[in-house]
Amino acid sequence: MSKRFTINGSEALEWQLAELCELVARGVRSSVGESKIRGLVLGGGYGRGEGGVLKTPTGDRPYNDLEFYVFLRGGRLWNERHHNEELKKIGERLSPDAGLHVEFKIDSLARLRRSSVSMFSYDLMAGHRIVIGDEKLFAGCEHHLEPEKIPAAEATRLLFNRFTGLLLSRELLAQSKLSMDEADFVGRNLAKAQMALGDAVLTVHGQYHWSCSERHARLEALGRAGKARAAQAVGAEQGSAPACGLPPRFEEIIQHHAGGVKFKLHPKRILKALDEFKADHDAICSMGCELWLWIESRRLNRSFASVADYALSLNAKCPETAGWRNYLLNVKTFGPRAGLKGLAWRYPRERLMNSLPILLWQEQPLRQPELANLQKQLETDAADWNSLVGAYKQAWAAYG
Repeated sequence: MSKRFTINGSEALEWQLAELCELVARGVRSSVGESKIRGLVLGGGYGRGEGGVLKTPTGDRPYNDLEFYVFLRGGRLWNERHHNEELKKIGERLSPDAGLHVEFKIDSLARLRRSSVSMFSYDLMAGHRIVIGDEKLFAGCEHHLEPEKIPAAEATRLLFNRFTGLLLSRELLAQSKLSMDEADFVGRNLAKAQMALGDAVLTVHGQYHWSCSERHARLEALGRAGKARAAQAVGAEQGSAPACGLPPRFEEIIQHHAGGVKFKLHPKRILKALDEFKADHDAICSMGCELWLWIESRRLNRSFASVADYALSLNAKCPETAGWRNYLLNVKTFGPRAGLKGLAWRYPRERLMNSLPILLWQEQPLRQPELANLQKQLETDAADWNSLVGAYKQAWAAYG
């Protein structure tokens, strides 16, 4: 594992982050108790040694969140109920002085050992810093180091979260002006979406990698291979290129990914005119729409001709989930009335996956079929875009 938190951060920044890890460890020990802790692990970019460095006149500053994973003895749900609030308070206490958001996720090593590989579990296993515990902490979790087994649903989930960032940015861009913090939020989410475009393609091809630099190299290699296959088909009898498994506008996806990687490793606060932000947002949204439909058509084995076709289709978007659990989650999230409707047996994130494309990509005002579907999916009577986005955000907090 990397001994550094960043690729190019100053020694002062490295020391600051190391000291912060010690403060976090002290706080977790005091809150939870030493005997309860199996391990405390720093994940995310800083855990992988690729944390963002914000260059300022007063020196290097951290830019990304610090994501700590707290592995405790006992059941995960019980531990979350009894320790989550106290850990949240530790993060709130340390975040202002640290200049970044410190967050915690309580987990169970037993659950990690028996679960299948996901993008999250692979990233965590492939690059992390153990703050409490020894190097044998993840014994029995080696199957999470097989990125080629990450399912295509993870590509959809990545885009779902990043495109939700675009939706929230669109909400801000509807204002007459942006504050510095709002501009930073928009710029950061545009860059995250840019990188997600390429990362999703790699996931579908079984070539995802924990390092964003390596991912970009693999993306470029996919592009070269696609061009070679197309060139070989020029003299073919049918006169058409063979399917190479690449989405439309792939060269543009590579370019956007390069921009996302650059921002990831060398972040900066972006200040632009509102019209410039809107133009960038529109360009990424346009490409994102095509990629979303391309990936979902492959994943669900059904062609979707448009956003409305996708959102209004009756296809189960999360077929891998259990119906009884979905029912309980729907009642918990949307209230008892939701349990009386057909969608109660679908995973709640599916409601958001049917809502996001309409809210983000459809022209306003919404036509009646799309509006009625949004109200049905989000269990709301809201009829205007802002109120519908508000209903979406309320549910997304639990299923992002």
